[in-house]
Amino acid sequence: MKIAFVGKGGSGKTTLSSLFVRHLAAQQAHVVAVDADINQHLGVALGLDDDEAAALPAMGAHLPLIKEYLRGTNPRITSAETMIKTTPPGEGSRLLRVREDNPVYEACARTVRLDGGDIRLMATGPFTESDLGVACYHSKVGAVELCLNHLVDGPDEYVVVDMTAGSDSFASGMFTRFDMTFLVAEPTRKGVSVYRQYKEYARDFGVPLKVVGNKVQGQDDLDFLRRHAGDDLLVSVGQSDWVRAMEKGRPSRFGQLEEHNRAALSELRRAADSSYGRRDWERYTRQMVHFHLKNAESWGNAKTGADLAAQVDPGFVLGEGASQLGAPQPA
Repeated sequence: MKIAFVGKGGSGKTTLSSLFVRHLAAQQAHVVAVDADINQHLGVALGLDDDEAAALPAMGAHLPLIKEYLRGTNPRITSAETMIKTTPPGEGSRLLRVREDNPVYEACARTVRLDGGDIRLMATGPFTESDLGVACYHSKVGAVELCLNHLVDGPDEYVVVDMTAGSDSFASGMFTRFDMTFLVAEPTRKGVSVYRQYKEYARDFGVPLKVVGNKVQGQDDLDFLRRHAGDDLLVSVGQSDWVRAMEKGRPSRFGQLEEHNRAALSELRRAADSSYGRRDWERYTRQMVHFHLKNAESWGNAKTGADLAAQVDPGFVLGEGASQLGAPQPA
């Protein structure tokens, strides 16, 4: 399942996404975690020190390799240079799978050993001072979107993405790439404002959305969230001494996380797992093509000097049964 954690800055979405990754790893699930937030804190939240987190390879720096690998022998894509973040796969494209080894993972992913199991961690790379005035952060997360477009995942396989804060992901079609979106909201007016934005956009594209209440201190906070989010409020998470100790550099075993917070994480997994049976790969592919054509017309054709609409393979549907070029199938 492909799962996004979103929310306003400071809502705790990185903390919640890291706890969810740990929860999955503790249950021996197969996990690829992706830090797509501009602030790049997921590695530290997963227990890396600052130097280890800074040493993570940047997906954006390996974009030419990613494009060339995914292009494969697709005859509709004449060169890697004509691929943009929304380019969809077609016959001859290479697909990514969670449990395989491939050049993209070799270049962009690192194994993080957690006390419950190992996960793969990928990061877009930080937005540096040299980017100011010449680049947009959406170009950084373009590598993530391109990989998601070519990724096929099955049961007990999870791709967990810590998204950039606010509603920036709506600048492209990446918000439609997920089986489940968990919106982390504090019990404040600002905390639920991003929920309203997501709800409005997600409704038009059938994007599953659930709210995770964070920093909830009592019934009044819970009532506030319920009043604004209604049935979309899935669980609430309270203060955590375990998390506070982790943030101070005094980590303990994940099994010592408070029982009520572990129960909340279990509920998140149940919600994510339930989305598997509702998958519609044809709709997923149509949405991918829809946003690719929009991006092609608005800026892609002019940037690449090519007719990017010609990259669309009308007979191709992404899915678990889609053929894969040049990569091993999972055992």
